[in-house]
Amino acid sequence: MADSTEAIEFMQRFSFATIITAKNNLPVATHLPFLVAVKDSHITLTSHFAKANEQWKDIENNKVLVIFSEPHAYISPRHYDKKLNVPTWNYISVHAYRKGKLITEMSKVFEVLERTIENYEASYKDQWNNLPADYKTGLAKGIMAFDIEVTDLQGKKKLSQNKTENERQKIINALSKSEDTNEQLIAGYMKNQQK
Repeated sequence: MADSTEAIEFMQRFSFATIITAKNNLPVATHLPFLVAVKDSHITLTSHFAKANEQWKDIENNKVLVIFSEPHAYISPRHYDKKLNVPTWNYISVHAYRKGKLITEMSKVFEVLERTIENYEASYKDQWNNLPADYKTGLAKGIMAFDIEVTDLQGKKKLSQNKTENERQKIINALSKSEDTNEQLIAGYMKNQQK
């Protein structure tokens, strides 16, 4: 995936990602919703850990990896023209790298929470605004917000590019008719790739 705009749109669409760090040479992962913003061609990922999840202590001193990885679909060899084939998997994923920076100023933590609300459920904002201030402050004190300014972005689309046009069309037709949302999404990405 050479186009960073395409990778950014993908991260924004499939924003529930996995952040990975290392502690004592062991990988540690947490699944979080991320806000993906671009300003002056700089990509920033913003999210928050529950304070009880001590992974936040490792994001400023070590390089972190955030993996965005949906959708995906099993591809049966029955879609291929030749019998000499095996099953495979089609998928799209984006890997973003950089050290994180903790957000500790309470007003900035509230900004993260409010941006998250606006991104995922703007209609909830009125209810949020009417919650007691001490309740919201208690919630904000229970999290560790952070930013990651991405310095290395790697994306991959494996969408049967190595197959014939006829085979790709068979795969698109089969996945489009599937009841599985992931398979339908992969069919959509495959169709867009043909344009």
